[in-house]
Amino acid sequence: QVQLVESGGGLVRAGGSLRLSCAASGTGFSINTMGWYRQAPGKERELVAVITSGGIPTYADSVKGRFTISRGNAKNTVYLQMDSLKPEDSIVYYCYADVYARYSRYDQWGQGTQVTVSS
Repeated sequence: QVQLVESGGGLVRAGGSLRLSCAASGTGFSINTMGWYRQAPGKERELVAVITSGGIPTYADSVKGRFTISRGNAKNTVYLQMDSLKPEDSIVYYCYADVYARYSRYDQWGQGTQVTVSS
């Protein structure tokens, strides 16, 4: 089973920046799309940004122009540079990976990292 380990969340003032990182570990797998979702209590998880193995990104309208997603050279890491943060960006962010294993394909999620933006 692939494990996703996130880092980089925390507290920042409005207008500030944070960079989230996520690294996949395990053996015998490859990852197609990788990215970030976020979820507020009692609400469905929503897409923030994802990027394919070929480097094609997709962003939620609410973060376009402020957030930038990128993949590491090894393709098993993904980063989310968050600039011009707003209080409404305060939420738990989850790393996501579309995993191809030897006999299966599945969605893998990280444990979540809290981002808090103070006004």
